[in-house]
Amino acid sequence: MPGISYSDKVALITGAGSGIGRTTAQAFAAAGAKVVVSDIVPVGGEVTVEQIRAEGGEAIFVAADVADEASVRNLVARAIGEYGRLDCAFNNAGISEGNLPGQEWDTEIFMRSFDVNTKGVFLCMKYEIEHMLAQGHGAIVNAASVAGMVSYGAFAYTASKHAVVGLTRTAAVQYSARGIRVNCVCPGAIRTPMVQTAIDQGFGSVIEAMHPIGRIGEPIEVAEAVLWLCSDHASFVTGHPLAVDGGALAR
Repeated sequence: MPGISYSDKVALITGAGSGIGRTTAQAFAAAGAKVVVSDIVPVGGEVTVEQIRAEGGEAIFVAADVADEASVRNLVARAIGEYGRLDCAFNNAGISEGNLPGQEWDTEIFMRSFDVNTKGVFLCMKYEIEHMLAQGHGAIVNAASVAGMVSYGAFAYTASKHAVVGLTRTAAVQYSARGIRVNCVCPGAIRTPMVQTAIDQGFGSVIEAMHPIGRIGEPIEVAEAVLWLCSDHASFVTGHPLAVDGGALAR
């Protein structure tokens, strides 16, 4: 990102095997960061690392399931073991389990959304903050959504992303005075594989109409927001859910 350097910094990104996570990992690397790429699917994460290295960046891949505490603990330990520090984290891994009416949800599937989207963010922050406290600084950005601010009808996804906003604000209040800023991004519809599927099914015009700006967002537009929030340019910003939504929440 122009004007922001992450030289000598270490950034960890979950859900970095595709979409917003991959683009953000590449953006951190392009700005000079050493990047820890993580995803539950090794193939996607390894491709991200290969692409970063092909552009002259430095990155490693660590497979992790953010819903599993031992896996997250190992992820953060590997980052520290490899690079000796952790300056920034983008807790991006998440899932969407459908758009059923409330009474039709299977409880196990509903809770799976919370396991990944909410518990996963909590576990990542738990172990990231532990190391950031020891070094005296750090910046964390969590992936929420416009569905974390208002209802878009997706029952479990909306509830789990609202919880991410709450976790973000609580962590910011608890840790900002100790050198750790915590924010979240709230993207609208972004051109990721999941959104592209909906476009291919003929819903492109409907999705575009959600945004007063008149188009679907691009992953790099979210990535640039994450890099700004993690940088010293945002040194007085904490506990903030930053909408990257083409004006969707302004309606």
